[in-house]
Amino acid sequence: MSKLSNLAESLVGSEIVKLGNEINNRIRNGERIYNYTIGDFNPAIFPIPEALQAQIIKAYHEGYTNYPPADGVLPLREAVGRFVQKYEGVSYANDEIQISSGGRPLIYSLFKTLVNPGDKVIYAVPSWNNNHYTTLNGGIACEIQTTAENNFMPTVEEIKPHLQDAVLLCLCTPQNPTGTTLSKETLEQICDLVLEENKRRGEGRKLYVLFDQMYFTLTYGDTQHFHPVALRPEMKEYTVSVDGISKSFAATGVRVGWGFGPAKVIAKMKALMSHMGAWAPMAEQIATAAFLDDETAVADYLTDLKGKLEQRLWRIYDGIEALRAKGYAVEAIAPQAAIYLTLKFDLKGKSFQGQLLENQADVTQFLLGNVGLALVPFNCFGADAQSPWYRISVGTCKLEDLDIIFNNLEQALAQLQ
Repeated sequence: MSKLSNLAESLVGSEIVKLGNEINNRIRNGERIYNYTIGDFNPAIFPIPEALQAQIIKAYHEGYTNYPPADGVLPLREAVGRFVQKYEGVSYANDEIQISSGGRPLIYSLFKTLVNPGDKVIYAVPSWNNNHYTTLNGGIACEIQTTAENNFMPTVEEIKPHLQDAVLLCLCTPQNPTGTTLSKETLEQICDLVLEENKRRGEGRKLYVLFDQMYFTLTYGDTQHFHPVALRPEMKEYTVSVDGISKSFAATGVRVGWGFGPAKVIAKMKALMSHMGAWAPMAEQIATAAFLDDETAVADYLTDLKGKLEQRLWRIYDGIEALRAKGYAVEAIAPQAAIYLTLKFDLKGKSFQGQLLENQADVTQFLLGNVGLALVPFNCFGADAQSPWYRISVGTCKLEDLDIIFNNLEQALAQLQ
């Protein structure tokens, strides 16, 4: 086969998809696999809000099946403005809001708007897809290797040395894959660094922040979400936020996302997406606008969803900690946010039924083959191949399965030597 474009030849497929293919093959072969690899929801456990579903059906019945405007229907942009004002205390005009089919087109178009080939992009590792978006745009990756001691979130000290000459700083809080968050103090300090750096640059190209907050409504206990512009209003000129209904309302397949930021940047993103055709469907936009304005339905749904997710996250955390108390080499970071929990299986070098677990890939296979537990290793998010940390996603988790899983896990761990 003849060579394709340089971009096509350099592309690396999704590591999670590769793992998912193997899991699906095992399931087809009759194995009982508890698949917690996908950042998605089982609609039988976590259906979308009834009020949203009713509005979608209503919109189709009313004939909203044509092309939407390139920046999204006005009622939805207005509703998004009210939503972020209510929940985050930030104010955005209609021309500062862009609607898309989920968050990915927004992130891609933002990269395209800001990043030239050879430009430096800063992001934490592990994190979701920043490496791929950087590659797609010919950027130079500046990866910050985070640590468990900081809940796998980047610190001010780690970010500061890399800001010079960077064009984009990617922040995600709550973080995928870790389910952890940036504290108010840390985010304030990062904002101050960005403002100081842009002041230093004068009239030159500015440093922008991609603020991925797709899970911002899903925080637990004392954990709070903070927006850069709410903390430092001057950040509005340099921050583009990405959000939507995918995770807050378990509506991943409904495909309604929104971004908000400086009007000049949003205008260029709109122009790019008009060529991509990456719009959310018209009926779903009309429906989402009506739903977001139904404050009671929104609040009731979030209360119910968060309660169910938190219950699962704490059950898994407590189960892992109970195993750790028995002396097994496992660990977990307490739930903070999102639909994820960070787990550690430090089993490399041990043997199972005479077979040595030589590397972390062997540990992943041990969990999959002997426990029936499918998790995503952090190396799928850019971490070192031998990292013992994993993401577990609870969006497809049935509570009644967890006792079985932990029984299987303890039996398997007990056989390690």
